[in-house]
Amino acid sequence: MELSTEILVFANWSTLVVCMVLKFPQILAVMASKSAEGLSLGSLLLEVTGFLVFLRYQMYYDYPMETYLEYPILIAQDVVLLIFILFYSGSMSSALPYIGMLFGLWNVLVLKKWIIDVALNLCTLISASSKFLQLQHIWRTQDSGQASALTWAMATYTCATRIFTTLMTTGDIAVLVRFIVLLILNCWVAFVILKYRKKSGGKKKED
Repeated sequence: MELSTEILVFANWSTLVVCMVLKFPQILAVMASKSAEGLSLGSLLLEVTGFLVFLRYQMYYDYPMETYLEYPILIAQDVVLLIFILFYSGSMSSALPYIGMLFGLWNVLVLKKWIIDVALNLCTLISASSKFLQLQHIWRTQDSGQASALTWAMATYTCATRIFTTLMTTGDIAVLVRFIVLLILNCWVAFVILKYRKKSGGKKKED
């Protein structure tokens, strides 16, 4: 097996393994504190939307399964996190409508070829917006709360590996642009979480 093939296999499987536990640090942090402080509901909803569009696009064009196998796992974890956020914020009545809208989106995307193509072009904007909403939430409160830097760091790694696997397989420019943008934004969010966590810790020590 050639070195490039071995690296591709490692990138695909390591991405899948990381994504299997990607949201666990965040979910566990919320469960332990019984609080969704520091997390943006809007950011999470946009992230799930972006994941759904991207997964549907990959399936529609019959891309290699190993290049997107992690997305069903990520969506499932995001839905669990969404339920916890709604529960701890006292908004559980909104859970069913949100899930219904996501299910409807999944079916609408493949009604016409142009819909899925336009959706992917918007997907990068949607996913980037989800990151900006999380950044805005932390900046506004000046506290990262229960936001997990580990989760965002792992997301950064998966974007890096997906840039490589896309270059080695489909070479889809739209997909590459998406992962490059998300790599930069995931790094940014992780940095901001750490920055404001330290700041909060410093204030507590002074008190």
